[in-house]
Amino acid sequence: MARSDAVWGIDIGQCSLKALRCSPHDRADRIVAEAFDYIEYPKILSQPGADPVELVSDALKQFLSRNTVRGDRVALAVPGQSGLARFIKLPPVESKRIPDIVRYEARQQIPFDLADVVWDYQRMGGGSEEEGFSLETEIGLFAMKREQVFRALEPLRVAGIEVDLVQLTPLALYNFLVFDQMPDLPPPDEYDPENPPPSVVVLSLGTDATDLIVTNGFRVWQRSIPLGGSHFTKALTKELKLTFAKAEHLKRNATAAQDPKAVFQAMRPVFNDLLTEIQRSIGYFSSLNRRAKLGKVVALGNGMKLPGLRKYLTQSLGMEVVRLEGFRGMSGSQVIGAPAFKENHLSFGVCYGLALQTLGKAMVTTNLLPREIVQDRIIREKKPWAVAAAAALMLACTISFATWTRSLTTVENSEWPAAESKAKQVKSNADDLKAKADQAATQFKATDQFGVHLIGNVEGRILWLELLKAVNECLPNDPPEKRPEAIALRSEVYIENIDAQRVDDLARWFKLMQDRKWYKAPAGQPGVGPDGTPAP
Repeated sequence: MARSDAVWGIDIGQCSLKALRCSPHDRADRIVAEAFDYIEYPKILSQPGADPVELVSDALKQFLSRNTVRGDRVALAVPGQSGLARFIKLPPVESKRIPDIVRYEARQQIPFDLADVVWDYQRMGGGSEEEGFSLETEIGLFAMKREQVFRALEPLRVAGIEVDLVQLTPLALYNFLVFDQMPDLPPPDEYDPENPPPSVVVLSLGTDATDLIVTNGFRVWQRSIPLGGSHFTKALTKELKLTFAKAEHLKRNATAAQDPKAVFQAMRPVFNDLLTEIQRSIGYFSSLNRRAKLGKVVALGNGMKLPGLRKYLTQSLGMEVVRLEGFRGMSGSQVIGAPAFKENHLSFGVCYGLALQTLGKAMVTTNLLPREIVQDRIIREKKPWAVAAAAALMLACTISFATWTRSLTTVENSEWPAAESKAKQVKSNADDLKAKADQAATQFKATDQFGVHLIGNVEGRILWLELLKAVNECLPNDPPEKRPEAIALRSEVYIENIDAQRVDDLARWFKLMQDRKWYKAPAGQPGVGPDGTPAP
């Protein structure tokens, strides 16, 4: 199926499912919003008695009943606290060695076996390159445990939605902020780390956590604060003795309560804890980046609609906390003008950032989608082409066979099959006779070898007799005419035993006998002296 140029950014939160469909705009600094959906769960996923799997599944079914994703690319956000983000400043290094250095840093920075995580890295904006060396280079390293990624993808897989991109929520917010709220950034080659642009703080108040992002457009720092909208609800349940559902309703309608002061008094500890965590985070960032100049604070998330929260943070932080009234880089009146979108537009920042990255308009382009999923899809997409190629090859073979068969019939003679049959019969008979002859020859060779061994034993016995006779003739003895009758008086030598030893090299053995003077050649032979030694 052909792909469209539209993309879906989907954010499955703790309170609701947000989805935004966007497509490219004629202008590079804008995108077109074509559709959206906001589905609030009957219960918060972390609420006691809630079944997160069933709630998310029902929300996805409702989403698919009202929208279609066929042919569109889909991007999914995963919570920042589920992943790991590290920003590493590299020393001056050859550009071609950066991947190797990043791989080494990944083994050092990621506290898990790399086989158990999905990780990616991004070369952040700014820095320079001279004569093949990268200067002032900062690398963003992002990772997430493989099992958590698959857990996040499982509801969409069950619903039949194929995800093309997985991104951490803080990075999606960073992409949104740079594109939509920081249009006056200088080009990357003009970035000066000694005099960076003013930084913007993003506070995205979620249900169970708050994402805090600080960026000047080229460098980004993020932290997940473990406080969110549900903590205000839990404070109300504790102080006012309410059920979770009633406390949530009261929080959303605090100004219309019978005693608003009591409501805000019950939530005051959470206000203070949230402020303390934000101040601590900003203070820590400032200690790491002393040249950073903090400007405004951008408030996102439906939790920021809590009455009095934005004013309280503005007064306590000493910085203006801005609540966005719209998105500068987004067009599409059908979406922007919809009442449901206007009511919940603060919660669509993540979807906006996901859509920007999928459309190729984002600063951070990392993707935590497991590579095995990508490979399986590539193979699956190529299978029809492989089948078509195989079918075309078979068709070509069939046509070739039919063509050659047709050509054969034009020259075929009816007398040839009979002659070929007789020739095959003769050849078969000849092969049988040859096989029988080979078998008879093999049997004859075996019988002949047996006879050779049998005769060899007899010949060996004669050789020993001849050897004994030759040895006896060489021994000293009396002439027959002078031989005494008494055996004991005879001057004869008797050999009682002969030990035979095998010699591999007879010439070498004979030379040894001559050197030790154990053998004297008969006098008168060529090359032999009178004393039996070799003549000089």
